[in-house]
Amino acid sequence: MIDLSLQRYAFLALAAAALFGASTPLAKLLLGEVPPIGLAGLLYLGSGLGLFAARLAMHTRRSANQLATEAPLAARDYPWLAGAVIAGGVVAPVLLMWGLSGTGASEASLLLNLEGVITTLVAAALFREAVGGRVWAAAVLMLAAGLVLSWQWQADLKLSLHAVAIVGACFCWALDNNLTRKVSASDPVVLAMIKGLAAGSFNLVLALVLGMSFPATATLVGALVVGFLGYGVSLVLFILALRHLGSSRTAAHFSTAPFIGAAIAIFALGEPFTVSFGVALALMVAATWLVLTEQHAHEHTHEYMAHSHRHVHDEHHQHAHRGDEGPEPHAHWHEHPPMTHIHPHLPDLHHRHRH
Repeated sequence: MIDLSLQRYAFLALAAAALFGASTPLAKLLLGEVPPIGLAGLLYLGSGLGLFAARLAMHTRRSANQLATEAPLAARDYPWLAGAVIAGGVVAPVLLMWGLSGTGASEASLLLNLEGVITTLVAAALFREAVGGRVWAAAVLMLAAGLVLSWQWQADLKLSLHAVAIVGACFCWALDNNLTRKVSASDPVVLAMIKGLAAGSFNLVLALVLGMSFPATATLVGALVVGFLGYGVSLVLFILALRHLGSSRTAAHFSTAPFIGAAIAIFALGEPFTVSFGVALALMVAATWLVLTEQHAHEHTHEYMAHSHRHVHDEHHQHAHRGDEGPEPHAHWHEHPPMTHIHPHLPDLHHRHRH
């Protein structure tokens, strides 16, 4: 059974995957008019500009005495955020584009399925996130599902520098996911906006340097809108999931995106329903079920912590207030005294202890 009190934020990751997956067939329609790196720039830029407009609208609607319910970026967040932007928004696209220049589309699709597994490996090995057996099994099932979905018999998998570059892009995105988790306590709209504007500007400038000309207005607007929904809103939901689930579990749920994109292509664009899609879908459902039904409870100790993030007064938030923090949920600087207890939990902001 699914413990909704524990797993409810998983549905944010699945919603993020749905939006991103839906953007894939739409982006493919635009590829005939915009080169890949230029399209990546427009999609990222659409996410950043759209979220900037949304944030401006929210700020305008908020009264002068109404407090923000999300924590602002702190000075200590900038190095982590800069690392995420450079790894995922600058280095990864360049590696991917260079890798694609020397590999076939089917080979590249197979290699790109490694991102979810690499995210889990980076989370466990470099960031010391607790990854249980069910999550490892789900990561392997998701990888198998992705390989089944993207496998083409004519694919010629061979070791080459171009193939290594695509794997390197997957590693950079995995690093991006884990670095973003480090700052996920901050306002997710601001984080996603900064990442979109930075990555979009870099990729668009690079595309223009390489000779791209601006597309027609309809194509330009379409790319920006798809980017806002499929990259911007999706990333906001992804960051919220990172905050509550950790990197490995969020990545496992987000790995459903290719299947959602394939399903949309089948039902909306008339592509055929294949045996490989059916097998991949069954593997994906099994992997998602493994993560959604995970139970993790043991006695653990919370060390002293002081930070700011959106919260309500639950068993982990029993701190004193000055009286000007505003109604719950609210965000303000608060302290957590040491505490030892037992309850079901996932590696969220307050449960990053050793195992």
